[in-house]
Amino acid sequence: MSEPVIDAPACDTAITLAFSVLGKRWNGMILGVLGNGKTSFVGLRKAVTGISDTVLSERLVELSDTGLVRREVAEGPPVTVSYELTTAGAELVPTIAELGQWAKRNLARP
Repeated sequence: MSEPVIDAPACDTAITLAFSVLGKRWNGMILGVLGNGKTSFVGLRKAVTGISDTVLSERLVELSDTGLVRREVAEGPPVTVSYELTTAGAELVPTIAELGQWAKRNLARP
């Protein structure tokens, strides 16, 4: 005789909100790179291999809108744009680092 199936409670709304941002492809990697300090769009594109300029631009706007990333424009010439973590974004750095360590211990490498 099998065990009765019990309905699981709904996922915590805070976790749902966190993964709506962090679960999007590239966002965790962008935040991880910015955890090393301020960088330019080109620097991010080089560090996050495989991401297109369009998607990187979209993700940076989304991360800025959520309050995790700050965009800074320095008047030129030439005009330069850099990105850095906000205080809220910087609070994620230890969590992202721990997630990376967990992945090394528990997930098979491709």
